[in-house]
Amino acid sequence: MQIADLTSSHASTEMAAPGKGRIRWGVHLALIVVCFVMCIPALYALQVATLDIVQAFAAPPQLFPPGGDLGNNIESLFARSEFGVLIGNTIVVSLVVVVGKTALALLAGLAFVYFRFPGKTLLFFFVLLTLLLPTEIILLPLFRMMSEIGWGESAPRLALTIPFLATATGAFLFRQHFSNIPRELAEAAQIDGASPVRFLFSVLIPMSWNVIAAHALIQFIASWNQYLWPVLIVQDMGQQVIQVGVRSAAAQGTNTDFGLLMAAGIIASLPPLILFVAMQKQFMSGFAITRDK
Repeated sequence: MQIADLTSSHASTEMAAPGKGRIRWGVHLALIVVCFVMCIPALYALQVATLDIVQAFAAPPQLFPPGGDLGNNIESLFARSEFGVLIGNTIVVSLVVVVGKTALALLAGLAFVYFRFPGKTLLFFFVLLTLLLPTEIILLPLFRMMSEIGWGESAPRLALTIPFLATATGAFLFRQHFSNIPRELAEAAQIDGASPVRFLFSVLIPMSWNVIAAHALIQFIASWNQYLWPVLIVQDMGQQVIQVGVRSAAAQGTNTDFGLLMAAGIIASLPPLILFVAMQKQFMSGFAITRDK
């Protein structure tokens, strides 16, 4: 009886295998189609980047680049504008914001998990509450503050970096991550006489590189894509960031050179794209956060 049951079970497994294989192929085919559809805007932008201003208006939409003026558009882009300078400005601003936000977020996570002080839960609630506020709400009072200080004209890089060093996202991320690290490590470090800063650098940071990398990647992309605030606060084009330069580089009087615009957009998107591809593993591992304690 047992042999017959095993034989029937094996036969049913073999009969179910082809069905599972067809389902698997169907899922992969659907994913391929979805990925192709998501790539259509990028392919069309690459196609338009190969056209001059006349062809951009006259040519019908195409999915693949015809191999025209992409090199000429890129050369014209760097020759007629301060595009390279703007990329350098954005790299500096983004790195300063990333380093500052990461450092403050690590300290905030350390305080919320390993320190006891009155109103800690309420304070953390207000930190989370700031995540619900869109950035546009603070732009007007922030603009008035920067104008009174004079950073908009005399120190535009300070105006682009200092107001954005605090991050509720980072405080929440590191608070959740530190909550999942065993308390015994903190107790052992305290018995050994380690200060909180020593515990942070010797224990927490080595155990948090994936989370740090994920947070840094998010903040770098967010800082790289800033547009509205730099337009409001920075008057000198030589101190501007790349997203503002993308629009200004394509302006041709009252018209817009869409070939230059798409070429500028593609170039501006390459640094965060390359960084994301290089840090994809750390990014995915950094958000493998488990329960809150």
